[in-house]
Amino acid sequence: MPALVKYAAGEGHAEVREVPEPGCGDDQVKIAVARTGICGTDLHVLHGTFRSYPPVIMGHEFAGTVAEVGRSVRSVEPGERVTVLPASAVTCGRCVHCRSGEFMFCRERRGMGHGVDGAFAPYAVVRPDQLYRLPDHIGLDEASLCEPFAAAVQSVEELSRVRLGDVVLLSGPGPIGLMCLKLLVADGVRTIVSGTAADTVRREKAREIGADRVVNVDEEDLAEAVREETGGRGVDLAFECAGAALSARSCLDALRPLGTYVQVGIFGKDVEVPLDTTVYKQLAFKGTLGYTVKTWERTMRILEQGRVRLDDLISHRMPLEKWEEAFDLCTRGEGIKVLISARSD
Repeated sequence: MPALVKYAAGEGHAEVREVPEPGCGDDQVKIAVARTGICGTDLHVLHGTFRSYPPVIMGHEFAGTVAEVGRSVRSVEPGERVTVLPASAVTCGRCVHCRSGEFMFCRERRGMGHGVDGAFAPYAVVRPDQLYRLPDHIGLDEASLCEPFAAAVQSVEELSRVRLGDVVLLSGPGPIGLMCLKLLVADGVRTIVSGTAADTVRREKAREIGADRVVNVDEEDLAEAVREETGGRGVDLAFECAGAALSARSCLDALRPLGTYVQVGIFGKDVEVPLDTTVYKQLAFKGTLGYTVKTWERTMRILEQGRVRLDDLISHRMPLEKWEEAFDLCTRGEGIKVLISARSD
């Protein structure tokens, strides 16, 4: 079968290759992958700024249909539509983090798409406990966004403790940033979104979603916008979703004393930021990495209730052979969520 393979460490070293179709073990489930989303982590894997274990099939944001179940599997049947929690593909199951549900911090953990084979391919094999059945009103394309949406749910609904009446700065209207915005709007929280001139499409989407103010930092003074929107007080919370040093600085500057900074984006390198600001303003500083099983349960309830829809974030659907063009769209910020399909049917 064709698959996008990271075949060596470092910059690049990825191509579509023919690889054996995976078998389905007794305790496994084989998924016919419908579509797989391109994530910022995929870009970091491609450029060698996120650890991977080549050769490995890339891709981890996906949904599909159960094609085959192992002899010991009773919880799911062929033909069911599912999405997949990919980050827990390998864990020890014994450490304090695994036992507490915080499996992201297990030292033996490997996720799909970088640590074990992922989903830029027609088929993927997973454990049954990684699967989540889809509500009838959620299509497979939209369901491929469940994984990044779970990361947004943890950032906004579980770690930030944002409250009605707060004013929030969300810096970086990429896919994760826009998913965070959808949650903030659903919660009724006043939100300022900042992006660069390169984020034209994404800034417009932020307006459509319901941002209270959208700022192009290359043409407007973000500090002045924050003063106007908060009466000079500063924002209560700032979500840094761009993974850029200037964005981080802007978030720290925008916060009021005793405010909360949430780092959502990945920089992929060391950056310089004025951390003394956290002292002088006595800020709460939080980082968010992925999600937990409980986060996924909350995510699926949110989608089942229909309060937040994700399908309008899908800007492109492309075949696997055009993966380089698809990745370039994401790098340039010309798309929002770009999906790839390796299937010919």
